[in-house]
Amino acid sequence: MNKGLIIGIVVLIIIIVGVLAYVEVGMSHHVSPSKTTTNTTTSTPPTTSSTPLYIWVADAYTAEAQFLGSSYQNSTGISVPTPKGGGSFGLAREIASEGSNAQVTVFLPVALSAASSQYLGNYSSGWAIAFVADQLTIAYTNSSINNQYAKEALAYAKQAEAGNTSAWYDFFNVLSSGKVKVGISDPNTDPAGFRAWITLELAGYEYANNTFLFYNDMLKNSGNVTAANAAELVSPLEAGQINFLFIYKSAAIAKGLQYVQLPPQVNQGDPKYASLYSEFEYNLSTGPVKGSPIYLFITVPKNTNNPTEALNFVVYVVENSQALSKFGLLPLSPAILFNSTAVPQQIASLLAQGKLVEGGPI
Repeated sequence: MNKGLIIGIVVLIIIIVGVLAYVEVGMSHHVSPSKTTTNTTTSTPPTTSSTPLYIWVADAYTAEAQFLGSSYQNSTGISVPTPKGGGSFGLAREIASEGSNAQVTVFLPVALSAASSQYLGNYSSGWAIAFVADQLTIAYTNSSINNQYAKEALAYAKQAEAGNTSAWYDFFNVLSSGKVKVGISDPNTDPAGFRAWITLELAGYEYANNTFLFYNDMLKNSGNVTAANAAELVSPLEAGQINFLFIYKSAAIAKGLQYVQLPPQVNQGDPKYASLYSEFEYNLSTGPVKGSPIYLFITVPKNTNNPTEALNFVVYVVENSQALSKFGLLPLSPAILFNSTAVPQQIASLLAQGKLVEGGPI
């Protein structure tokens, strides 16, 4: 074969191979727009708003929690399901036992100890914020006082409320006589329960010069009826099965109950009497608990389903607590931080802004 012809054929083959290689490389780098969009969508993480904000709250404050949750949802678009209510201690134990399976974002107990490791175990964040104050009262209905002794007790209460302070002795004397039935929730699941017994101690101290007179009489005369939380005793009160019920004032208002307005020395609702309240205590199954002003707290358990949104909600609650005055609560401004550990940056910022003051360890 002609040598020049052979060289020409080889050169032609090299050119063809080069062209084919160029086309293949170009095609391998081409990606359709639709495929790019699909890959981007697949790799995008869920947005914060897709994760609901679950509120667990002391049963007496479900209406307030519902109000805060709805307001927050309207403001942010974050889904806030109906709050879960129950006794503060019972809820804390449930959060601890469920661990990572607990559908909880924030916890609103009405006892500081419920936010501690004593009840939340390893899931306690080590801090809690008191943002409103409440007081204990004794509720009744027209049905519940439809007997002679209940009417007599109420008559004494009205005299006392009108300024005849000596009538408080007569009121508590009938209340603890066993002639009327008094609802007191289980102190080991619901803080309203141990606060009721402390109120009886305070009343004995203030009006009988005998701290345990009414306390012991209530036990001796079997005058108390109990349940896991005060909310469970509202129906028996309305039906006249019990005559009176120890309950938080805000809960009595929310449930449309009539109530006896107790003086600040015994209602545990005035921070000015904090030192007096602390002189009295009740022995729970976990140990003694001292009297203190009644605060509603907010904390973020470590097993929260959404740490970022939980802290955003805490800030929202602290900055909007004034709206809760319509529930009969006293907003705290500044709110009070109880803390025994380092706090998240959002909480530290509230402290630096003067929206929080330090209130001691949790």
